Amino acid sequence: MMSESIAPDGLKTPPHSEGLSVDVAGVPMKNPVITASGTFGYGEEFATLVDLNTLGAIIVKGLSLTPSTGNPPPRTVETAAGMLNAIGLENIGLEAFVQDKLPFLQTLDTPIILNIYGHETEAYGELAERIQDIKGIAAIEVNISCPNVKAGGIAFGTDPKAAFGVVRAVREKTSLPLIVKLSPNVTDIKTIARSVEEAVANAVSLINTITGMAVDIYGRKPKLGNITGGLSGPAIKPIALRMVWEVAQTVRVPVIGIGGIANTKDVLEFMIVGASAVQVGTANFVNPQATMEIIRGLSSYLEENNIDDIGQIVGTLQT
Repeated sequence: MMSESIAPDGLKTPPHSEGLSVDVAGVPMKNPVITASGTFGYGEEFATLVDLNTLGAIIVKGLSLTPSTGNPPPRTVETAAGMLNAIGLENIGLEAFVQDKLPFLQTLDTPIILNIYGHETEAYGELAERIQDIKGIAAIEVNISCPNVKAGGIAFGTDPKAAFGVVRAVREKTSLPLIVKLSPNVTDIKTIARSVEEAVANAVSLINTITGMAVDIYGRKPKLGNITGGLSGPAIKPIALRMVWEVAQTVRVPVIGIGGIANTKDVLEFMIVGASAVQVGTANFVNPQATMEIIRGLSSYLEENNIDDIGQIVGTLQT
């Protein structure tokens, strides 16, 4: 069922198992393990640590139309069972990405997904239009957690109408599969999920980070230069699991689970509650080999439990 090999650079490659393959939003993947945007750079940074060709997919650091310097430092803070980040979506911009980063990614046998963001609906549409004709892009992940400058800074992802509008603007400019990344900072995430599905999203991914803060008790100042930041890591996993379970029962499109995933058990939990695939994020900082260990663990799980297709466990939670 499985065969293990050594990658050309000497990295131990996880076992190959046909039973791990999945198709998410029309994107065929070797397995359901995807790297989360913002935690894996542009892919090449992990080339000496991970067999990139073994991953289910790579989602690159969020891209905007033009370069962004992000927020002032300090921009990361370790917390109990997680971390806060206020990077502010720093990135090199689409043009520099295509020129400097994409050529390496195009050499890989792994689907490449671009995460995009903007502060106006029109910016999302323009990004999608420019990405449409770029060779080697498997899908677009739309980050709707960004502030809508035309609506007083309210995040697109917290308003069903705004979420619908930005996804529709992207859909009108591209035929690529669209994955919409949902914000947990809402009263009812199911309402947002339904809105983006109606706007013809092909899948949803959740959850993005939860807004939090940390304080220096001696200086009596925020530990982050931006005051608040996004909480990620194991601390948010129970919340993410609950939201993925709710959304999976609400929409017909595939759901990709995110939030505190660090090992095989975590992945299986998300898939049992309804996720078709998962994204590994903060764990990449703690253990760069996390994705490889998870893939090996999933292969062992299938073999030990006589399961031919990992899709057989999706949505099997008994309540």
